[in-house]
This record gives sequence, structure tokens and C-alpha cells, in this order.
Amino acid sequence: MSSLFAPLKLRGVVCRNRIFVSPMCQYSCRDGLANEWHLVHLGARAAGGAGLVIAEATAVAAEGRISPADSGLWNDAQAEAWAPVARFVRAQGAVPAIQLAHAGRKASTAAPWSGHGTVLPEDGGWTPVAPSAVPFDQGSPLPRALTQAEVSALPDLFAAAARRALEAGFEAIELHFAHGYLVHEFLSPLSNRRTDAYGGSFDGRARLAVEIAAAARRVWPERLPLLARVSATDWVEGGWDLAQTVALARRLKSAGVDFVDCSSGGLVPHAKVPVGPGYQVPFAKTVRGEAGVPTGAVGLITEPAQAEEIVASGAADAVLLARQLLREPSWPLRAAAALGAEGAWPKQYLRAKP
Repeated sequence: MSSLFAPLKLRGVVCRNRIFVSPMCQYSCRDGLANEWHLVHLGARAAGGAGLVIAEATAVAAEGRISPADSGLWNDAQAEAWAPVARFVRAQGAVPAIQLAHAGRKASTAAPWSGHGTVLPEDGGWTPVAPSAVPFDQGSPLPRALTQAEVSALPDLFAAAARRALEAGFEAIELHFAHGYLVHEFLSPLSNRRTDAYGGSFDGRARLAVEIAAAARRVWPERLPLLARVSATDWVEGGWDLAQTVALARRLKSAGVDFVDCSSGGLVPHAKVPVGPGYQVPFAKTVRGEAGVPTGAVGLITEPAQAEEIVASGAADAVLLARQLLREPSWPLRAAAALGAEGAWPKQYLRAKP
């Protein structure tokens, strides 16, 4: 029996297999509202046989968007816009999930196809915020350092977005603590130069992440899983690293996180990342083994046998695919055929089943 296609239970939710759709920004919203594009994009991957489908980084506040075209869950209209998407994903047999995020100093940028440049306030952008007034790079705007009161208010913003995600019909949420966005900026000593309770030592730098997880868990039903995505390393000497990630994962587990999605990088532009097939799998394996929490592996996982080995070997409990699922929305069905497993074919497509 294929390990990749064995069900995975997270609290009271059962994923039909271990193939998860990684959250991928689509830069296709207006006023933070999801639309038909999101329904087709995520619905196609659910119909393609994935076990859990995570919607893109969705901002908990307007200034927390990566770009003005990003998704949001800071008001009820946005929850209503997401509801048809969650409903359709669930109807296809996949678990609908959504990633909650705040972009921090990497906010107010243009969509990738527009050059990734800064969107100025006069053009519909805003001044980014961060733990400290340290820009992402020389060409980025200087962010405003958050006051301690503003930092203390962030967990409630995530909790409010979690409540709206529940109202929209999502059955899992993922907290975005990775890729150089706000919470990762607090975690790393390279970007956090605060001297108050949210800076300095590991305890101070990890405090916000743990407080957000605890706040989300308080409003998220006990039967539903809570996930967190982390960057396991900054790939820079003196930055956030795997040992700190393991320590954080233990605290997140105690705060009610059920699954840690292990990515890396994104904090600084000059990091030298040894990109290659499955290059982040060792992070998932270490966190799983040393923190005792289920993990997901992500990053250049493209072949069925590769994904099967990751899960079967115990390196991770699930794999998360991104670009491969953009190229091939029904990759899980091909993987099932390659591994001799039973894929979740939609009845409308059964005539094409090998």
C-alpha cells in the first residue's frame, strides 16, 4: 500500500492522502476579495485529487498584504467571498484550508508580472511595518517599527481572521511564520533589533509566534487542525536556524499547533540557498523527530516516487506541492497510477481513468 495515499488524520479531520496544495499567491484580488479565479484555481487542484488544499497567503489586516492585489480576511465581505471556494473544495473530497498572514516589511509590492517593485502610497500602496526599522534590501522602503501595543494587538487580528475563515467554511488554517514576512521578521535576529519583550533573546523573538498560535487556537474549534509554516533557516550565518526552529516547533505544539510546514529562506535577498530536488526535506525530518510534531516537506518535489519515499521513510507526514501543481493540477491522479494506489477521480472524469 502506498504511504503517500494513506489517509492522514489531524484532530477530527481526515485528509484522503498526504498530498497537500501549497499556498500560492495569485495576486488577483480587489479589496482583498476572492473571486472566480480562486474558485477555478483551487477547485481544479481539489478535483485533481489532492488531500488538502491551502488557499494563498491571506492578510489579517489591509497593511499586511504583500501587494494591493492580495487576498484578505479582515472583514466579513472577504469571508463571504471565500465561502464558495471552500464549499467547492470540500465537495470534491479535499480539505479546504487557508493561510493567514501579515507581510510586514515585504508589503506593498507589485505583482510579479509587474516587476515586484514597491507600490508607493500615491499609487495605492502604504508604508510597511516591521519589528524594527530595517528594510528588506537597499531598494526597499524603510518600514515603520511597530509599537509594543501594536505588536500585542497582532494575535487578536489573527484570531479574528481565523473566526472568519471558520465562517467561510474552511476546515484548517495555516499560520504564515515564514519567508521573511512579519512573524519571521520577529523570529530572526537579522531583522529583529527590538529591546522590549518581543526582541533580544530567543524567548523574546519567539513570543509573537507563540501568542498568535495560542490566540488562533482559542477561537479555532478543537476538532479542526491548526498548521504553521516556518522557514527552518535563513541560510545566513547568525540568522534564524534549524535548532531554533525545533525549539519553536515544541512551543507551537504546546500552543495547539498540529502540523508544521517546513520551508526556508526569504528573510534576506543575499542568502545562498542550495536549491535542488527535495532540498528542504531534512528540515521536516528533523523537526518531526526532535519536536514530536507532524510535519510537511516542501520544495522541488515533482515525482511520485520521490514523494512516496519522503512519506514512507518517515521524513515527513505529508508533501506540499506548488509549481508542479501549477503545471499539472491532476498530479495526484498521475501519482496514484504510478504508485499502484487508488486516486480520487471525480465521477465526471472517470471516462479518462487508465
